[in-house]
Amino acid sequence: MTELLKTPLHALHVELGGKMVPFAGYEMPVQFPAGIMAEHQHTRDKAGLFDVSHMGQVVIDGDAWEAIAIAFETLVPMDVLGLGENRQRYGLFTNPDGGIMDDLMFANRGDHLFVVVNAACKDDDLANMKAALEPALNVSAITNRALLALQGPAAESVLASLAPEAADMRFMDVATLTIDGVECWVSRSGYTGEDGYEISVPADSAEALARALLAHDDVMPIGLGARDSLRLEAGLCLYGHDIDDGTTPSEAALTWAIQKVRRSGGAREGGFPGAEPILAELTEGAPRKRVGLRPEGRAPMREGVPLFAAAEGGSEIGRITSGGFGPTVGGPVAMGYVPTDMAEPGTTLYGELRGKRLPVTVTALPFVEARFKR
Repeated sequence: MTELLKTPLHALHVELGGKMVPFAGYEMPVQFPAGIMAEHQHTRDKAGLFDVSHMGQVVIDGDAWEAIAIAFETLVPMDVLGLGENRQRYGLFTNPDGGIMDDLMFANRGDHLFVVVNAACKDDDLANMKAALEPALNVSAITNRALLALQGPAAESVLASLAPEAADMRFMDVATLTIDGVECWVSRSGYTGEDGYEISVPADSAEALARALLAHDDVMPIGLGARDSLRLEAGLCLYGHDIDDGTTPSEAALTWAIQKVRRSGGAREGGFPGAEPILAELTEGAPRKRVGLRPEGRAPMREGVPLFAAAEGGSEIGRITSGGFGPTVGGPVAMGYVPTDMAEPGTTLYGELRGKRLPVTVTALPFVEARFKR
């Protein structure tokens, strides 16, 4: 067994009573003494502080912005060149078959590209970027910084109490801010559906910053459990579950992330891995689609539950990829893949739990309306 890695906030998590579990090679808190339900609702009502230091942080530099952007466009079907300075965008690394190798965030910092990738994929992502972009560009893993997420309606007032400029940032803005005397790289974004910020901070200053944020009455530490229920209610994908290297952007209902300039007829059409199948599906549609699902009753339907078109008979038509209880919704919520002709909201399907088929209703995503700062 490989020894689990620890984030710079590990000792603080233990001090605060975090229940530590293995996650993506790290020892991470799944919950704190308040419990998942309370942590979830506190984030929706006030502000939650998440440790996401297990994520991969990467800087790409070594040339002018235009050259960096055009090079990065060979890896993603997104408009990188058209991204404004100090703005961030959601992206996808794709493979030659059109599958999703990872989802990521990337930001134009003027003289470099700042990329944040998923923890479980970061080694492969780094190798992929280095192989494609070096030696023309420098691809550097940032290993001396932690990453915190402050999420919820009170996030702005809390962070602005330490760095007033944070209040002026819009959704998907990025900035370098001095917070509690420390230079931080801040984006106004997150993974909960709420307004909030992600803060890259030097590792040796991470605990002090976390304590400064937690000292605010509106802030509570939040573990992986509530992070998962919050992102599920927000209809956001978890890599390796809702999307993977066998899932295309059209199937995953992520075509909104592919800008017109990279599509058929666009000024920089194609030129990324899997362009042919991805662009074909953008025009012709995909055979299956990720949808929201509301199971009837109170019992959650979790990942792996098979879906059927009828209460009896017939073969499996799809499968749930994420599911659980939605504390804000007040009932079970799930996401999964179904044939496109069964993906219309209001369609009744059946999930099989312990040999019994129970009704589930196809539902528009997100389950809880996003409250990003526009």
